[in-house]
Amino acid sequence: MSAGARLPGTPEPMYHWPGVDGVAIAGDTWGDPEGPLVILQHGGGQTRHAWKGTGQALGAAGYHAVAFDARGHGDSDWAPDARYGHELMVADLVAVVAALGKRRPVLVGASMGGGVSLEAVGDDHVDATALVLVDIAPQLEPEGVDRILSFMDQRPDGFASLDEVADAIASYQPHRTRPKDVRGLAKNVRLGEDGRYSWHWDPEWRSGAPDLEAMFQRQAACARKLTLPTLLVRGGLSDVLSEEGARSFLELCAHSEYVNVTDASHMVAGDRNDIFASAVIEFLSRTVPVSGAPLQPPHELHPHHEGPAGDLHDIP
Repeated sequence: MSAGARLPGTPEPMYHWPGVDGVAIAGDTWGDPEGPLVILQHGGGQTRHAWKGTGQALGAAGYHAVAFDARGHGDSDWAPDARYGHELMVADLVAVVAALGKRRPVLVGASMGGGVSLEAVGDDHVDATALVLVDIAPQLEPEGVDRILSFMDQRPDGFASLDEVADAIASYQPHRTRPKDVRGLAKNVRLGEDGRYSWHWDPEWRSGAPDLEAMFQRQAACARKLTLPTLLVRGGLSDVLSEEGARSFLELCAHSEYVNVTDASHMVAGDRNDIFASAVIEFLSRTVPVSGAPLQPPHELHPHHEGPAGDLHDIP
């Protein structure tokens, strides 16, 4: 099933990979297939398109970047049994890694995708070379989370036009300029038989919301077990991950590095892809270089902080 017809101009996925339980996963790639593999996982309610700029930058730097739509999102299949838990998304990730040749990947995940990446590594489902978490940690701000969920749950009957879609997004992201040409929003919605526009995701994905406290506890346990090079990126304007929440992660994963993109919100890559992509490439150039030099063990990394009370690295 899907939310409706894809609109003209919506980019077709370059690939479809088998997930679990018969769910097909749609994805795009950039760069040299022989370069270090970097898998990009989007946040809840987003699609692989959120990573286009980052994927292109990674590809230009010599990496093989892969972004895919999570189950129930974008051009990936909806789960026939309406199962959308993180454990299924981790299993889909494992399946995509296998389809790509079982190479050890860098995992980059924003929000929901970051939680899935953290759990995949911390619970030993994916043998990753490095981990980048984007505005996600086991301690989040309830008000920010509620604001996201309220946005996703609005207008269950859909929108009458793309202009209404643009208005809804603008009210949620007032720091961004509302686009004059709304045709670019076509990839975010589907057109129903009733002529109304609905978000691209399966409504059942939202109805099966996880137990957040249990999820945070599991992710905190995963963070304590991390030994691979790890970077946490926070949007300085984010109301989802606070500075306190970021510091709590740095305490759980003492060797991790931290970047605060001061003028970005929760959608860090979307707000300041230039800064975000540069920060990720700089991190990977030291930890998973294109040249194939050996990875540095965690105690030899050069973090942007010196423990819980250390300095945090801001990028204006």
